Amino acid sequence: MPEPELPAADSAAPDLVAAVRSALGAVLDPEIRKPITELDMVGGVEVDAQGRAEVGIKLTIVGCPAADAIERDVRAATAAVPGVTDVAVDVSVMSPAERRALTDRLRAGRPARGQQFGPESLTRVYAVTSGKGGVGKSTVTANLAVALAERGLRVGIVDADVHGFSIPGILGLTDENGVAPRPTRVDDMILPPVAYGVKVVSIGMFVDSASAAVAWRGPMLHRTIQQFLSDVYFGDLDVLLLDLPPGTGDVAISVGQLLPGAEVLVVTTPQPAAADVAERSGVVARQTGQRVIGVIENMAGLVQPDGSVLDLFGSGGGAEVARRLSAGQDEEVPLLASVPLSIPLRAGGDTGAPIVVTDPADPAAAAIRAVADRLATRSRGLAGRKLGLSVR
Repeated sequence: MPEPELPAADSAAPDLVAAVRSALGAVLDPEIRKPITELDMVGGVEVDAQGRAEVGIKLTIVGCPAADAIERDVRAATAAVPGVTDVAVDVSVMSPAERRALTDRLRAGRPARGQQFGPESLTRVYAVTSGKGGVGKSTVTANLAVALAERGLRVGIVDADVHGFSIPGILGLTDENGVAPRPTRVDDMILPPVAYGVKVVSIGMFVDSASAAVAWRGPMLHRTIQQFLSDVYFGDLDVLLLDLPPGTGDVAISVGQLLPGAEVLVVTTPQPAAADVAERSGVVARQTGQRVIGVIENMAGLVQPDGSVLDLFGSGGGAEVARRLSAGQDEEVPLLASVPLSIPLRAGGDTGAPIVVTDPADPAAAAIRAVADRLATRSRGLAGRKLGLSVR
């Protein structure tokens, strides 16, 4: 007598496997910011008749810092699929060939060590500069980047102030000793850490202590900026901000050579004497072919309890810089904002909590957010750009 035919053990599996794979499409790699399904990080997916799912995940490298987050998100996404009763995640590492395929795909045809933000790029590049240090340029840059990211834009920061790097600390990327995490390397590609939705790279991520001094001269500075712009994977950004060192030295000239299409934001203080120094940074930017699109006045005054404003650093400096940079030009250089002195703004920079997130109603936060609103509406236009098409 023939034995009765039993139902297949995985009869429910095909539909559930498809559902699990679909759910995994919502899991992003925290560093690359793309779905793990697009990155070929998902290996085998099996689901038995009882709903027990086993998912294979391939990390980019051994010791991947995002491993725990990816495994947690994969487990949660799989468990949320109706019909799945249990989840097991098998974690492995990509082979060298798989890593090469991944980096080639991410570069989208761009050669290794090739410029990401050349003339064909649609990314808006803003170089934030100042005539001298201590005007709050890095604080403005970091908060402006976060405010732009909050508006749904894809934003990156290059901390080009190699000698005075501070962006990692302002964005809370440093540990209790003030040391920033080392970016993950996938072969010759560097994956920048992400803070508040902003991709960030800084020389501060490559030193061993917060007090480490970088004593480099021109050629090394140029090579560092060049490597940040070529080897760091930023992906398809809407906006890239560069926090330039104060003054008109090597880095400012290198950025002008490497990113001639960048637009410049000049940060100054209200002190009239600061106008002379701030104007020079805009003049040098123009000499390298860049366009100055606005002035931001920082430390514009301290609001008192009675509503009056105490001008600790004088007044009118920002408007004067804008006036001087507009003289003889075809278009006016506007004063984009006067950012008042703010204790929460200073405190947020010390603790790594940008004020545009922690206290958006603060007058300083409101001023920076207004600049972000203005920049966010500037389109990534194709006007004047080569499309790479030919007529046969």
